Amino acid sequence: MTVSAPVFVKGSDAALVAQAAHRVVDELLDGRDPSVCVEELGAAGGDELDLARLVDALTTPPFLVDLRIVVVRDAGRLSQGDADRLVPLLEDPVAGIAVVFVAGSGTVPQPLQRAIGAAGLVVDTNVGASYRDRLAFIVARVRDSQIKLDAPAQELLVSHVGEDVSRVDGVLETLASAYGEGAVVGVDDLEPFLGASGSVPEWDLTDAIAGGDAAASVEVLHRLVGPGGRAAPAVVGGLQRHYLRLLRLDGSGVRSKDAAASLLSVSAYPAGKLLAAAGALGSARIRQAVSWIAQADGDVKGATGLDADVVLEILVARLARLHRAAGRGSR
Repeated sequence: MTVSAPVFVKGSDAALVAQAAHRVVDELLDGRDPSVCVEELGAAGGDELDLARLVDALTTPPFLVDLRIVVVRDAGRLSQGDADRLVPLLEDPVAGIAVVFVAGSGTVPQPLQRAIGAAGLVVDTNVGASYRDRLAFIVARVRDSQIKLDAPAQELLVSHVGEDVSRVDGVLETLASAYGEGAVVGVDDLEPFLGASGSVPEWDLTDAIAGGDAAASVEVLHRLVGPGGRAAPAVVGGLQRHYLRLLRLDGSGVRSKDAAASLLSVSAYPAGKLLAAAGALGSARIRQAVSWIAQADGDVKGATGLDADVVLEILVARLARLHRAAGRGSR
């Protein structure tokens, strides 16, 4: 992808559009710090797009960095008059400025779409309704992922997600978290990540995670959030309370379950399990877990294009792998 070329990410599925836009921005960043290189305008559902601010962003050279990426969310709110102002800027772009238009509600004016197509790239996220179309989409996403699915597993994934192909990226990320980069995943490895029913107590999830088995932990998660179960933010909140307790124990000097129970204001039995978990994980891994949970807290509230259930799966798989690594003594 040419850095200065404009990009238009379009499609009818908001989750697929958000995922594709995220991949486009990551490719443009190429390792740069997004906090200093990315400028977001027109968040979906927000106020009308400020054309003057957008024009200013596209005509001001980057300062202290070699690239600034302007992401225009919900670009369908741009009017025909807005397009007339923007087309010349795309035809003669300022060096070091990349712009990514992201579809949302409404329709991006045709002159603007044509200008982007002529000067840059249009990413169409729509997937056909046929089995063959869905299979082709999944094969392409697997090819770009960190893991490999054998043919039967790919077919199972196609049939399981049906038309809801926006789940595919999340499943692949969860599998990579559970089995590691480069793993070859078959049907038996995939099935535990495709969903289950029924609910379980919250401590069943933390116990499963502490056991270090990612597949078993995700199975428990599915039962926890199944029909009539807990909402995603509540699950994240429970995990946050659990690992913040481990953080309190870490470095406290507490050595007995009774002392841990007094410190945490819980009964002796769970205090003993918490004390053992804190000792097994160690400071660095506890802090890593807390960081992942903090990120997931924002993600389940809409900070990512992934479904909240997928965010939970990725989080749980990562935490289980963290405990498994601690059990093996890896650093």
